[in-house]
Amino acid sequence: MASRPDQGQAGPATPRGGAAQASQALSLGALPCARSDASPDAPPDAPLGVWPGARAGATAGALALAGCATAPDAPISTPAHAAAAQAAAGLTPQQASRFLAQAAFGATPESIARVQAIGPEQWIDEQIAMPPTQGHVAWLHENDYAHERFRNTVQGTENTLWRKLIDSPDALRQRVTWALSEIFVVSIPGLPVAWRPFVAAHHMDLLEAHAFGRYRDLLGAVTLSPAMGVYLNMRGNRKADPATGRMPDENYAREVLQLFSIGLLELRPDGRPRTDWRGRPIETYDQSTVAGLARVFTGWNLDRFDRNRQDWASRPMVFNRAQHEPGEKRFLGHTIAAGTPGPQALEQALDVIAAHRNVGPFIGRQLIQRLVTSNPSPAYVRRVAQAFADNGQGVRGDLGAVVRAVLLDEEARRDPSPQEREAGRLREPVERFVQWARTFGATSNNRKWAIGITGDAATRLGQSPLRAPSVFNFFRPGYLPPNSALAARGLQAPEFQLVHESSVVAWVNFAQQFVGAGIADVRADYARELPLAGDAQALVAHIDLLLAAGALSGAARELITQAVQSMPAQTPAQQRARVLAAVHLVLCSPDYLVAV
Repeated sequence: MASRPDQGQAGPATPRGGAAQASQALSLGALPCARSDASPDAPPDAPLGVWPGARAGATAGALALAGCATAPDAPISTPAHAAAAQAAAGLTPQQASRFLAQAAFGATPESIARVQAIGPEQWIDEQIAMPPTQGHVAWLHENDYAHERFRNTVQGTENTLWRKLIDSPDALRQRVTWALSEIFVVSIPGLPVAWRPFVAAHHMDLLEAHAFGRYRDLLGAVTLSPAMGVYLNMRGNRKADPATGRMPDENYAREVLQLFSIGLLELRPDGRPRTDWRGRPIETYDQSTVAGLARVFTGWNLDRFDRNRQDWASRPMVFNRAQHEPGEKRFLGHTIAAGTPGPQALEQALDVIAAHRNVGPFIGRQLIQRLVTSNPSPAYVRRVAQAFADNGQGVRGDLGAVVRAVLLDEEARRDPSPQEREAGRLREPVERFVQWARTFGATSNNRKWAIGITGDAATRLGQSPLRAPSVFNFFRPGYLPPNSALAARGLQAPEFQLVHESSVVAWVNFAQQFVGAGIADVRADYARELPLAGDAQALVAHIDLLLAAGALSGAARELITQAVQSMPAQTPAQQRARVLAAVHLVLCSPDYLVAV
């Protein structure tokens, strides 16, 4: 989303006074703020106060990130296409770390060495072959959340969600599952039924099970999942009743088209809209399509729902012929004959949707946005869409092949040009938090992972797993920050929909808290970093590599190094304070926040 400033340039002089002053200097624009652009489509042991005066810089930090979002316009440069993926032996630590930020939430020294040794492609193969760890529903049962006292609560939900995001060794599967949860959206506040933790847990288990499988199978599983049935009203959807004027509910029919499969506009294979002879975009469907498809989605309900038990929450919905619309159904140029059995009609409808030419570019582009860059080129989208259309063995919709195509593409693997101001994406808050936790080996001392809900934008992340405000996710894939240079240039920046004065201040303050004291029962391990505390330059370089893949500008790295160097390092407590300050300052740097 921005240029990579010269890594060797000298930073401005920093007043002596520790990391708080450095945070303020960073916040007030002592560093270049170019990383808000994106590419076009053609003390040490206290629970708080990790280092003295840190909170003084929080407001200024908010102003900095907000200011980056509306940085002055700059000329658009054409991305330079490098050769395809680098040979395994040629990968630098920075390149390996950048790959891991996209594919695994973040890097550790061990994972960097592994990618360097075998290369990204084989690393992906290893990850896909890795067996899944304990599922969410199984964890809830093991931890006694099936007890009746939890029937009408949401307790346990956040625990298991954070557990897998942070602690599962199959990092790629978790990364893709998180991305899918932001496309096939279900939100816990929108599940007004008993045993909500099990309903939500089963949904995430489904996404994980299909993360590398066929899209059509995923679509079918999601369509009949209790979570989606409750969230988008397919549960109990009944046929029309002329006597009362009741019509089939259209909610799922509309959203499965708009959000889960083909989108609103006809697309070329490279993701650009198709146009009619007048140059106007062509809509993919109209109200008649929604009405016809809604008739297909009648007659389905929860399987033996019993508010005293939770097993129904892990079973697909079942068909009730008496509630199904028996008449003809027309949609997307396809007709299902009257009298076709409901389950057969459903399979036909989902086959038609999954075969639509829009699905590859529509879903592929969103996965690129979630993993690599907000504004992929049409050529990038086309290559990913081709992998969706055919995995090389004649299979359509192989999500494992799509993920490979996204992560191994030349635009994902090339080093950004020093002049390039278009690539990258703002790291979303959950991603930053999980990266910190994985990078520094955060563990739950009682295995309860009691991090809780993190959606408060004034005090926490402003984002929490499975708690999007609507089916449209936390942010729209085509979001343009209003009154900004990004919008003026037509550059999409989805994650900036979460950015405002309160959320940026909250990130600075919340990051200070969890870096220094952890959160609830979860604590990080800085054993690798503490031996470097006496050498501020080496410490900052190490953290820059792990968190930002070496992307800190020369000015940012110098400023943070000077701040850390100004802090005493004679005692273990002082050395720990240096480490915490360095980690916090990197996490709050614009050069980290916008991943290129």
